[in-house]
Amino acid sequence: MKKTLVLCFIHGFKGGDDTFGNFPEHLRALVSHALPKVDVAAMTYPKFETRGDLAECVGRFREWLQDKVVDIEVQKFTPSPMIDPSVRVILCGHSMGGIVAADTVLAISSEQPISSAPEATTFMFPYIQGILAFDTPYLGIAPGVVAHGAEGHYNTATSAFGALSEAASMFGWGASGQGKSNKDLKKEEAPKALPPTGGAMDAMAAAQSGDAAAAPAWQRWGKVAMFAGAAGAVAAGGAAAYMKRDQITEGWTWVGSHLEFVGCLMRGEELKKRLLSVVKLEEDQGLGFADLFTSLGAAAAGKSGKISSGLVGEQRTFCVLPKSGVRKLFFKQVNDAATDETQAHMSMFYPKDNPGYYNMSEQAKDLVVRWATNDWYESSTGEIDALEVESGKKKT
Repeated sequence: MKKTLVLCFIHGFKGGDDTFGNFPEHLRALVSHALPKVDVAAMTYPKFETRGDLAECVGRFREWLQDKVVDIEVQKFTPSPMIDPSVRVILCGHSMGGIVAADTVLAISSEQPISSAPEATTFMFPYIQGILAFDTPYLGIAPGVVAHGAEGHYNTATSAFGALSEAASMFGWGASGQGKSNKDLKKEEAPKALPPTGGAMDAMAAAQSGDAAAAPAWQRWGKVAMFAGAAGAVAAGGAAAYMKRDQITEGWTWVGSHLEFVGCLMRGEELKKRLLSVVKLEEDQGLGFADLFTSLGAAAAGKSGKISSGLVGEQRTFCVLPKSGVRKLFFKQVNDAATDETQAHMSMFYPKDNPGYYNMSEQAKDLVVRWATNDWYESSTGEIDALEVESGKKKT
């Protein structure tokens, strides 16, 4: 019987069907060429809600995967799919998708039949051959991601403030202060953000009177519009908030639900326990496991700023990395085009944004081939037990 190796891709937090780009088909072609004795299929778990309890998400994914594997086994008329499956799966998870993959494997492997037979300890359906994770923060998100992100936002805000000040001067707002020292400005009465009560109407009257003729018409009407618009925005905003109070409450629930999904990244001991449990399966049962993590290269060289320069853990990776032991299962993927960790994390499957895309693909292929080259692979005959399948029936 010709067996099937399934590459199953799982996106991460707020990801979707486009997370992996053309990478699934690219990797499938590479693996198929390297493993000619088996059929290699690629499938992507449809976009799912990355919110709520992680265990519930894992349960839904597991049920979907089981249905897909059963369908393939039925099509191939596998005699004993539970005992001797013709289908094996590599779970390929990006970011939080790698954690979903890990929890799925741990859940399946923990459900063993009651038996004294030694082989019962390796029972697994669907049979997961390996976990190929891409930038999955198994030990949490690196502190530098937050620090460098804050640095970027600070610089952006500073630039925006400068641009706003320049625009204000160009339109004459605060122009009377130009060329004056801070000491001179302190002597003058501070300008008011809004006109006094009825200011919009007073300004309208002043604009229509001869007293206001000294100012250009566009500037007079511009200020009227600005004052009226500001007051109107406050009033409209308050009314909208009241009218949409139920939706606002629902929005906070939405945020809380998503935080619940990624909340596992805040529980350090739970993260360590999960990783060590997966590594134990790798050692005891031959489960393939690797995490291909992103690291910034040339484009980000020397770009640490005031906030991030003194931070411990400033290494430019998205994930916290183990210091020893299981570190050998983590493989660096340098992105010389990305300028921050999040950009590298999100663009690793797009060659135009990730110069290391093809090297990553080759390394991923090598890992899959190594895990799948075993007795199961060698027993694949390339045919379906010399039987022909026609109209859903077997013929001798």
